[in-house]
Amino acid sequence: MSAFSFEETRFKGVYLITSFSTEDNRGYFVKDFEKSIFEENGLDIDFYESFESFSWRNVIRGLHFQTSEPQAKLVRAVTGSIFDVIVDLRKGSETFGQWAGFYLSQGNRRSLFIPKGFAHGFCVHSDTAIVSYKCVGKYHKGSDSGIVWNDKDISIDWEIEKPIVSERDRSLLTFKGFIEKFQAL
Repeated sequence: MSAFSFEETRFKGVYLITSFSTEDNRGYFVKDFEKSIFEENGLDIDFYESFESFSWRNVIRGLHFQTSEPQAKLVRAVTGSIFDVIVDLRKGSETFGQWAGFYLSQGNRRSLFIPKGFAHGFCVHSDTAIVSYKCVGKYHKGSDSGIVWNDKDISIDWEIEKPIVSERDRSLLTFKGFIEKFQAL
């Protein structure tokens, strides 16, 4: 049996969280959120909505964010393995414009808490993956935006050779375009 653990990252407010889990001859049980435990670790969050996506190997989704009323997210790979990526878009942040990637998988049972003000995306490294997102705040279609996955100024190494990317994600803003249009979140 493992208890929750919260690991701070170099990005203020971003935590890599190992979920409570237990395993026996039947399989495993995971609890990825308990309000009081998150509050004890400085994360007083109130989830508004939850999403789930299914993707094949080499799929990249992202890098998404909302320009109005940005959402905080708790992301976990329910099945499979993903390389989860964040880009800091917070005005005045010491890590503005920097990215980091974290491996989330069914095996490591880790989640990533991403506060407001980050672009978020992931790529699938297993044959398939189901990814769960719990979001603080409502989705606003009109302010949904993003930065293109292969932006040269950010230079994310997705660690895959033949990415599968939606038409929408291929036509997102560059990082420079984001700065020109929005300054920061």
